[in-house]
Formats: sequence, C-alpha cells, structure tokens
Amino acid sequence: MGEQSVDGLFRRAAEHALRFRDGISGIPQKPQVSYLASLKGFREPLPIEGCAGPGVIDELVAKAEPGLHTMTGPRFFGWVIGGSHPVGVAADWLTSAWGQNTGNHHATPAAAAAEAVAGGWLLDLLDLPTESSIGFVTGATVANFVCLAAARGAVLRRVGWDVEGQGLFGAPPIAVLIGDDAHATVFSALQFLGLGHDRVIRVKTDGAGRILTSDFAEVAGKVSGPCIAILQAGQINTGAFDDFEGIIPIAKEIGAWVHVDGAFGLWARACPQRSGLAKGVDGADSWATDGHKWLQTPYDCGYAIVRNEEAHRRAMTTAASYLPPSFEGERDPSHFVPELSRRARGFATWGMIKHLGRDGIAAMVERHCRVAHAMAERLRSEEGIEVLNDVVLNQFLVRFGAKHPGDEADRLTQRTIERIQTDGVCFCGGATWRGGKVMRVSVISWLTDDLAGDVAADAIIAAWRAVRANEASVSA
Repeated sequence: MGEQSVDGLFRRAAEHALRFRDGISGIPQKPQVSYLASLKGFREPLPIEGCAGPGVIDELVAKAEPGLHTMTGPRFFGWVIGGSHPVGVAADWLTSAWGQNTGNHHATPAAAAAEAVAGGWLLDLLDLPTESSIGFVTGATVANFVCLAAARGAVLRRVGWDVEGQGLFGAPPIAVLIGDDAHATVFSALQFLGLGHDRVIRVKTDGAGRILTSDFAEVAGKVSGPCIAILQAGQINTGAFDDFEGIIPIAKEIGAWVHVDGAFGLWARACPQRSGLAKGVDGADSWATDGHKWLQTPYDCGYAIVRNEEAHRRAMTTAASYLPPSFEGERDPSHFVPELSRRARGFATWGMIKHLGRDGIAAMVERHCRVAHAMAERLRSEEGIEVLNDVVLNQFLVRFGAKHPGDEADRLTQRTIERIQTDGVCFCGGATWRGGKVMRVSVISWLTDDLAGDVAADAIIAAWRAVRANEASVSA
C-alpha cells in the first residue's frame, strides 16, 4: 500500500467517524438492529482473495453501525460508561497509528514516559500517596486483579510464604473480608487469583450498600493470619461510599491489606464539592479505578494503583531473557500489569488530563452529580415513581408502580424500562436491587448537561405514563 492510498484510507475512516459522532445526539439512543441481525450481516464464508482497504472500511461501517449503541451520546445512562471524549479518541488514533508495543521503556521511550507523567498526574488528581505505582490496564476488572495480586503476595510474604515463586499449594489461608454489595468484578478477580469468589467473609451492608462499620469490626475481631479487606468507593447502584475513616484503622489493627474498588467513585477525590465522600480512602494500600469512565478516555483504560511499589512489581514483572534490564529512574510499563504486549494507554490518559486540567475534571464530575440529582428529583415528583437512594454522586435507582405489590411493581418496572429503550430518547438499563427489579441511571458522559438531563427525565416520565395508561385500558 503506497503513501497515497494510506492517506486516502485514513481520511475515509476519519470521515466515517466524524459523521457518526456529529449525528450521535440526534439519533435514537439505542442500537437499530439486534445481535442476531448483526451476526447475519457479518456472516460470510472466509474470503479467499483480499479486498481493497477503502472498500473494507466502507463495508465495516455499513455492517457495524446499525448494531452500535449510542455510548458516546448525551443521554446514555447505562452501565457507568464514559463518552470517549474526542481529545482522547484522537490521541488513541495516534496510538494505533504509531503501533507501539508498550512493554518496556527501551522499545517505546515516549510511551513509558507518557505513562510515568500521566501516572503522577493521576495521583495528584485523586490525592493518593505520591509513592504509589500505577499499572495502566484494560479497566477496573483487571485493576482489581492486579491490586489483589499484590495484596496476596504481600500478606503471604509477611508469614514467610513466597506465592509468586511457590504458588498457593500449601500456602497459609488468606481471609478476605468483603461487603455484601461489592461489585461482581471483584469476586471475579478473587476467582482468577485462586482465592475463590465464594471463599470470602461477607460483611453486612446498609440500605445503600455501604459496609456496616460495626459489623466489620465484629468480623475482623475473629480473623487471624493473612487478611485482605476490600472496600468500595461508589457502589455501582447507589454511588455510596464505605466508611473509610472508620473501617481502615480497624483493618490495619489486624494487619490486613486494604484494597478499594473505586472504578468511578474514586474520581470524587478530584472534585472539591464531592471529595468528602471518599475521606480517608488514602489510608488504603491499593486502589482500582477507570479512565474510560469519568476521565472519558476511549476504551479500554483503567489504573491499578498500589502504595507499595515493590509488592506491585513482584506480583506483575515478567522476566524474559531477551528484555533489557531496567535501571534506577527508568520505568517499564510491563512491571505493573499482567501483559507484556499491549497498547500505549498512557497517551490518551495524558491527552485527557492535559485537555481538561484539574478544574475541568472537577467541573465535569460536579456537573454530572448535579444532573443526576435534578433528574432524580424530577422523577420523584411523578406519581408512581420511586427513587430508592439518596443521590450522593451520579447514580440512582428507580422503581415504577411504587404502591403496587412487589411482583406487580417488578412487572411495571420492566415494562417501563422496555418502553424507554424502545422510544430511544434516552437509554437506561435494568438491575435487581434488594430482591426487586429497578432501573439504574448512571450520569457520566462528557456530553451530558442539564438540558440532556431534562430531556431524559421527561422521556422517562412519558414512558411511565404510557405504560400506566395501557394498564388502565387493559383493566377496563
């Protein structure tokens, strides 16, 4: 492929991307076709002969776009998904074009340097210990895995066991204390590490999903030997925060490593008006958070942050004879993540922080929290709609048919969610909370403002009224 054809190919892709992004606010906030329809559109025999690049790109767009969700739109409120800000996307395009394998600083000096600098900025933004190391990973799922791997090694080393060298066969057992409402990905990380997703000590939580400090103290008092305590900054349904100031000292008294799953909630630390929610979280030993949520980097991007760099390196470093050594002051990205070969996520992170700055990030977080609160209050005012939590951050839960019996409210809630998704003015997803069906709203796209929140709230109310009217007509 010559220079001229590369230029045309890249321009063609950019034109498609611009058209898609420019129209994202005006199209229904939902995929236009189902998975099965998408599968049918893509399915064909293995090509025998190759196709010209521009044609491949055009065909990919034609086949893919109908099955894409509007995750980069202003009224997408499902699954705590950031909006992939254009600055981050542009930096990520360059990352792909540069084609750097970010394993070590000898191979990609600029990629390693960008991670080192962006990592320092992250610690400053989130007000976490400056000595901490950071691994740039795919997201909070792997960030939890990396942090808990460091935790596993550290607590076992204290009792004389080298888990990195000897594995878990014959190792002293590790007690894992975790809240009843911890996110599923933390349990997955425990599964991957051989600690088991069921072999944990569950601690009771309150109505918002916060660990009960008194129950944690009672459970901790019965623990002896190696221990890991897992806390949460931003419960996935309610946005609630554990009592870090009360719980972390208790955990430290029994020698526990404290890990915090802060996939989105940790970003409250970057917002002066919300930072008090995470007061005391800096007393933990490790933290997991995402870039592709509140920092708005493109997918995929997360950060594994560990106070003890040595424990972090010991758990992750890949030793290969063909890799050059690292010297003091030099940072190899692969020393802090499971992968040796991976993309250079530091460029997009650097770009987004440089673009937004401390003030811009703080303002965005506060705006999203304000919009979420306003939407919740608007919904509360409608008869038959119940908001189930105090809106302390950007998350809230809604139940429809509040005065109806449980099974009936479940049915009405499900039907209203389906109606909202069919109408396509906004997108919200369903969940189960405290044994009942709910709708979950997550306000976190950089495009979402007060107007988008108002439009979405009106659409949700209209969908509920339509469901209620239909119920009345059927009953009549």
